[in-house]
Amino acid sequence: MRGTAAVIGLLAFLLAPLSSAYAAGPFANWAAVVVAGDFHAHSGGPTEAFDNARRDVSKTLVDLGFDKAAIQQFSVRPERYPADTPGKSEARTVYEALKTRASTATAGCLFYISTHGSPEGVILGRQMLRPQLLAALLDDACPNRPSVVVISACFSGVFVAPLQKTNRLILTAARPDRASFGCGVDDKYPYFDDCFLSAAPSAHDFAALGAGVQACVARREKETGAEPASEPQVWIGPALRPMLPLYAFNRGKPAPP
Repeated sequence: MRGTAAVIGLLAFLLAPLSSAYAAGPFANWAAVVVAGDFHAHSGGPTEAFDNARRDVSKTLVDLGFDKAAIQQFSVRPERYPADTPGKSEARTVYEALKTRASTATAGCLFYISTHGSPEGVILGRQMLRPQLLAALLDDACPNRPSVVVISACFSGVFVAPLQKTNRLILTAARPDRASFGCGVDDKYPYFDDCFLSAAPSAHDFAALGAGVQACVARREKETGAEPASEPQVWIGPALRPMLPLYAFNRGKPAPP
């Protein structure tokens, strides 16, 4: 059934009018949530790093062709950011927002979180978001459609195996047994989010973006002496991989005459 759904989605894209597909881009009808899961630095003091990432990743997604109205942001301290109107970072709230947006933006889903992590999962407000719970939430909110999951946190590679689906791409900031870096009081972004933002403008699609992030993080960690290397992970489902050329980033190109 999953393979059939992927083929149907591919045919729908190919049969869409050329001018509208070119103008809007393949992500114009995708739902997305971008979450800052914590506000504490690794020292315990406050940091803006996660919320900076949440804000600027959301802007970058719009630049890549996502509809701004289909992106919902979440923060642990939403009252601090009235201009962004984020929701409260809680598992149920995030899930309900994604499901609501996915009911009208039906082509695909994106989930992005920047936070602290452990071998058990990642921090989401006052909760621990575990891999099996996130898998269940995504499967229910976005069934049988292409999806991209990006997890910026220490040990976030623990999410790769539980989240694997044939039409899903997963990008994590570290392998299952490694920390990631850049969560200090004075850091603007975690290293991974900074590399996501810097690699996005020149990337063709999410596969290329993932490779760019991996190279950027390795370079940044070497320059700063951060070790052991976090080794960000990229996993692409077999049904999604051949379709990736159709999911090229749209950068505001006008429709052809």
